[in-house]
Amino acid sequence: MVSQPILKIIKNALAEDIGTGDITTQATVCGKKKGRALAIAKDDFVVAGVDVFTETFKCLDKNIKVKKIINDGSRVKKGALIAEVSGSLSGILKAERVSLNLFQRMSGIATLTAKYVEAVRGFKAVILDTRKTVPNLRILDKMAVRLGGGTNHRIGLYDGVLIKDNHIEAAGGITAAVNAQRKELPRKMKIEVETKNLTEVKEALRCGVDIIMLDNMSVPVMKKAVALVAGQALIEASGNVSLQNVARIAAIGVDYISVGELTHSVRAADISLKIKAC
Repeated sequence: MVSQPILKIIKNALAEDIGTGDITTQATVCGKKKGRALAIAKDDFVVAGVDVFTETFKCLDKNIKVKKIINDGSRVKKGALIAEVSGSLSGILKAERVSLNLFQRMSGIATLTAKYVEAVRGFKAVILDTRKTVPNLRILDKMAVRLGGGTNHRIGLYDGVLIKDNHIEAAGGITAAVNAQRKELPRKMKIEVETKNLTEVKEALRCGVDIIMLDNMSVPVMKKAVALVAGQALIEASGNVSLQNVARIAAIGVDYISVGELTHSVRAADISLKIKAC
């Protein structure tokens, strides 16, 4: 079963795609005809969203059955059978694209996340996602990150404090922004501040913030920042992070590394759904 927010995403996606009706399926497939379809991996990836894939068919036709062969979080090889769908062929065809779109995107995110997690294995750094998600799909994007072994940063603007450069500019500086934030905190929450140079790191330290983000700094400068902080706050590295440099960043001793690429420009996994008519 999936949550109500996810169910809403699925229903909206089906309504968007089907609109007033699937005119191709209505003309070519008898409404009573039964069959099955096989979801097959077309490359190697980490499976994420198989329950979302399943629920998409059930939202359209509760009599369609989906047999899961591979569970979320599992790694599959090209050619592997992931799931088998059976029931009304017209229902399967109507739900095909939406089910695959969500499933492929989530699996792509999980796969890329797993690569980053593997790249920093042996270091203390935790791989975080960001808010750079597709609007209205954040809950799925964040779930996929977790299935890939990553950790969610704040879910939205409501559940975590991150004072960014524009907040700092608007407030009149880091100190002013932090002081204003402390007066308005709705409950005990950690305060994170974005910094772009060592001068700002020093100011954030004087303010006693909980987490200091090192934004778009070079590795040598980040190394100096880590030495400067010396355990007085947690440190998050962010900006221009790639699979090629993430291990170098982790090696300097940061606590977190946030990676926008996990969700903002991910390559979807390749999954095909092949109909087998009865």
